[in-house]
Amino acid sequence: MLPVRWVLVRDPEAKRDPQAFFSTDTTLEPKEIIALYVRRWQIEVTFAEMRAHLGIETQRQWTDNAIVRTTPALLGLYSLISLWAGDLLSCNSISYAAAWYRKTSLTFSDAIAAVRLQLWIGDINQRSAPNREPQYIPAHRIIRMAQAL
Repeated sequence: MLPVRWVLVRDPEAKRDPQAFFSTDTTLEPKEIIALYVRRWQIEVTFAEMRAHLGIETQRQWTDNAIVRTTPALLGLYSLISLWAGDLLSCNSISYAAAWYRKTSLTFSDAIAAVRLQLWIGDINQRSAPNREPQYIPAHRIIRMAQAL
């Protein structure tokens, strides 16, 4: 049996229910236990987003070989999309996020859409026929098409 350190968190205004956190490392301070929980929650959100949008832990990943092959690739893809969307966000290139989102709080769905849109704009505008003036599709039309998808 291991000793456990419990931390009870109460909202002074009683708007939220009390929450209990614990750790088997009894040397941790209460703030450290809560900080570890917060960091763990970010990891859980990452895996939930990867399940929902990239297919991690799906039926295609039931064998050990499939897990060894695809999980690192999907984690890399998640990282690339997140970093690219972060760059787009810092350049104010993401303008279509739903009105209720703050500019600094995109979902992974928004990140995928932003990167997809960036790829489409670059791909469409770079594939003009040789010896002709390029025919650019207006950005607002591409954005409407991306939102419709």
